Amino acid sequence: MTAWMKAGVATPDGLKIADVARPVPSEEQVLVHVLAAGMNRADLAAAKGIGVASADSFGKPIGMEWAGEIVEIGSAVRHCHIGDRVACSGTGGYAEYAVADQYRVFALDAGQDFASAAILPLALMTAHDALRVAGFRAGETLLVQGASSAVGLMALQIGRILDAALVVGGARSERKRAQLPTFGANQTVDTSAPHWAKAILALTDGAGANVAIDMVSGNPFNELMKAVAVTGRVINVGRLGGTIAEFDFNLHALRRLTFHGTTFRTRTLDQVREIAAGVLKTLWPHVLSGKLALPIDRRFALTDAEAAHAYMAANEHFGKILLTC
Repeated sequence: MTAWMKAGVATPDGLKIADVARPVPSEEQVLVHVLAAGMNRADLAAAKGIGVASADSFGKPIGMEWAGEIVEIGSAVRHCHIGDRVACSGTGGYAEYAVADQYRVFALDAGQDFASAAILPLALMTAHDALRVAGFRAGETLLVQGASSAVGLMALQIGRILDAALVVGGARSERKRAQLPTFGANQTVDTSAPHWAKAILALTDGAGANVAIDMVSGNPFNELMKAVAVTGRVINVGRLGGTIAEFDFNLHALRRLTFHGTTFRTRTLDQVREIAAGVLKTLWPHVLSGKLALPIDRRFALTDAEAAHAYMAANEHFGKILLTC
């Protein structure tokens, strides 16, 4: 007999709450009773079937991170047990139950809050991978453009853990910039100001940032290149400012910049597992100690997920929006 559950599913008109069949874990998956789920901006597109493999995503739960208790495991699972308290990354987290690959599961301590854990996996994995791709080293200067985003806030904190000489957070909102030092920024820059790259150069004795994590892209990108040191590295993580813009090839060449793009959408399962393993080894102890965390801006019940999407689309939040089941 089919077991049913409530879930937030994709439709041509966006997110809807529906009754769907409870998922069944495959050999290497675990089934988690979801108690909290983190929301991500990519969910807005996924709710309309945009950026997914095919239109058969309609009617299926969305959501890329969640936390809860394992209630069932696949026959080949060796790293998890029924009853474990966990945070997970994957698909289908806007639901009462979700399945996760056993190697994308992060074990929680007995007293750890599900809500604070549910909002961490995607930001941790994305920021950690971006800094790995950049080859970031202790003693370098890190610039995070779009630092008030969840990945931006996490990148600031990881930069401090990795002993950056200077961590600079860029954001357009004065209200959001004021909160960045709490999450690791030594300095902040108003990226809505004209020629804001000059402020970065002034902070670095004219040298510029060794590494820039870019959550914005779009038209501000040429100004960002001016803020990066000669032979510096730029990692394109987000595109909040747009996906198409003019590109100053001459500036790129003059500063001899390395420009990397990154996304999870074109990675294999083994590649994602490798990233998760890196987070577990180098960053998860800092999560368990409370050193790495993200703020919860607002909480919504799963049944109010449509309202939560409208709130996220307004882009006034700082930190993460949480769904509770």
